[in-house]
Amino acid sequence: MIITRRLAAGACALLAALAAGAAPAGAADGKPAKDSPKVELVLDVSGSMRTRDVDGGSRMAAAQQAFNEVIDAVPDGVRLGIRTLGANYPGEDKEIGCKDSRQLYRVGPVDRTEAKAAVATLRPTGWTPIGYALRGADEDLGTDGGTRRVVLITDGEDSCGQPDPCDVARELAAKGTHLTVDTLGLAHDDKTREQLTCIAEATGGTYTAVQHTDQLSSRIKQLVRRADAAPVETPRPAQGATECSKAPELGAGIWTDREKFAEHRWYRVKVKPGQELRASVSVGADRAVDRDYGVLLRAVDEGGQELVRGSDAGSGRTDVISSGLRYPLAESKKGDKDARTVCLEVSNSFSAPPGVQRDPGMPVELAVDLAKAPDNPSDLAAFGLGRGWVLLAVLGVTGLLAGLVWGWLSRWRFAVWREN
Repeated sequence: MIITRRLAAGACALLAALAAGAAPAGAADGKPAKDSPKVELVLDVSGSMRTRDVDGGSRMAAAQQAFNEVIDAVPDGVRLGIRTLGANYPGEDKEIGCKDSRQLYRVGPVDRTEAKAAVATLRPTGWTPIGYALRGADEDLGTDGGTRRVVLITDGEDSCGQPDPCDVARELAAKGTHLTVDTLGLAHDDKTREQLTCIAEATGGTYTAVQHTDQLSSRIKQLVRRADAAPVETPRPAQGATECSKAPELGAGIWTDREKFAEHRWYRVKVKPGQELRASVSVGADRAVDRDYGVLLRAVDEGGQELVRGSDAGSGRTDVISSGLRYPLAESKKGDKDARTVCLEVSNSFSAPPGVQRDPGMPVELAVDLAKAPDNPSDLAAFGLGRGWVLLAVLGVTGLLAGLVWGWLSRWRFAVWREN
């Protein structure tokens, strides 16, 4: 199981390294390249941000101080933007208040003086339309390349109800534009925590409860740096089939799909002699699920014979579960260069309590790489270990030798004891 996890992590790291190496450098003037990472900070400026319970000051003051520190620390390769919610309408009309979200600073290269000046003008004002603001942030980030991350900072749950923030998060994840939403909560009641956790999990992000100004600043900086370090390759959508013969053909890259509870989906990959197929899959639990679950990734040939598999399982709460496999195809002795079709099956054993939404399915990310095969693939098992009989023989010989040595030592000690 540990080997499987390491393989999955290694495959993703390899893809990240390849993608990063292929990414174009920034412009000569030091500004971020067009396909560089994009981050938008979404700040709650509703009336409750006046509450004075963060290091002796207001929540708003803590957020402004943290934003100033983050703006100073933005990496040169990141395009940053700022959006507010509840910053402009102080009235009681819910219809107006629930559309009160504006882009304060456009996503792009950061002018630190201009960005700080914009943040300094903010005063706690109105409602908390989180769902509406998330849709606006998605539009702000655009789709011109680069990773896309939203960092939402709020001190309470959505006060509008429609659109529901969790539904919006699932909607944005289903679009296949690889948007990650991380949430930070300045209030610690159960409803706020549940809603912010739901938003984060639906998009593969994280939720953090914040109590101090330095903690808020440190966490936002960390998330911005994470965006800068993430692979710039944009995942592509792929719809798996119910059987291999009808499955889409995938090349090297990162592919996204959706899979329902206990569903099986098939994909095809062409592997040439001398290549090694490396694949890993992650299934995100973006809603409440039952305690026990698992994921299986299998490689089979067109005749249905299993070539290799990778699996993982767990119990309790999880955000994502992953597995991976490797399949080397030896060079043909006859010089045959024709590619072989390998069928990849992704299945899961997730289930959910009654009343949990089944559609859309859970987010699936499938990473595929085709690397040079090992020099002697016939001497390797799927995960680079010795074949079973070799390992068994080594263990047997080792055990025999250990037994002989132990027996000799025991007889020698007994003889010494009798002489004394």
